[in-house]
Amino acid sequence: MNDLLMMMGRHGYALTFGILLAESLGFPFPASIALVAGGAAIASHTLSGPGLLLTAMIALVVGDTWQFWLGRYTGWGLLAFLCRVSMNPETCILRSAESFYKRGKVTLVIAKFVPGINTMAAPLAGSMKMPFDLFLRLNVAGSLLYAVTYLFVGYLCRDFLAATLKSFYAAGRAMEILVILAVLVYAAYRVLQFLKYRKYAVVPRVQVEEIAARLAAGEADRIQIVDVRSHGYYDRGAERIYGSIRIEPNNLEEEIKNLPKDKDIYLYCT
Repeated sequence: MNDLLMMMGRHGYALTFGILLAESLGFPFPASIALVAGGAAIASHTLSGPGLLLTAMIALVVGDTWQFWLGRYTGWGLLAFLCRVSMNPETCILRSAESFYKRGKVTLVIAKFVPGINTMAAPLAGSMKMPFDLFLRLNVAGSLLYAVTYLFVGYLCRDFLAATLKSFYAAGRAMEILVILAVLVYAAYRVLQFLKYRKYAVVPRVQVEEIAARLAAGEADRIQIVDVRSHGYYDRGAERIYGSIRIEPNNLEEEIKNLPKDKDIYLYCT
């Protein structure tokens, strides 16, 4: 624990800023652990509480703001990229979109506590054209709640963390072996999941011209075009392709029951 606190004392603000900024930009960095360590450093009077909180807030808000504007201008492309670490990118995106659909704006306040959604919330808000001033207020509130919570945990648990780290050091080689085994087991799990879901990696697509040619050839009665734009893109009364029907992607289990069984079905989204 003393070594950790010495490192936090020398580079604490820079470490906290870098880790939190990287995590908010979508990199798999342990932001919550960094904040807990920062809270322990505050308890030992190694770092200033207000200074560390300000550092954390700047990192989180800057990273999320960057993600928001990237989401605004790149849309689902950025979301798909951020979901590459997921075995099923479509599910990853829809899970985050569903959170917005069910919880609305409060998602931005709690997003940082939810793995997966924490990375997706800011770009998703941008892609859904949320007003920036509203996003900024909600994001500041969520970042403040997140930072204060974990700093407070670290502040209260300094002695527990010290005892835990001391036992880790005492375990020595055994802990190294356990960590290596855990990494190997996790890697094997990821490989198995990849093999399981790789058949879903490519979604069958057709060109617009192909459907237009079928309609022009008088096959309209054999085709059903379905609008599945996500919540946030679709409003009642919005224009859609002539002859298409609308289904809500966040309620697929019920909506699918209404699709015709005797037609070729083509879906389109944003």
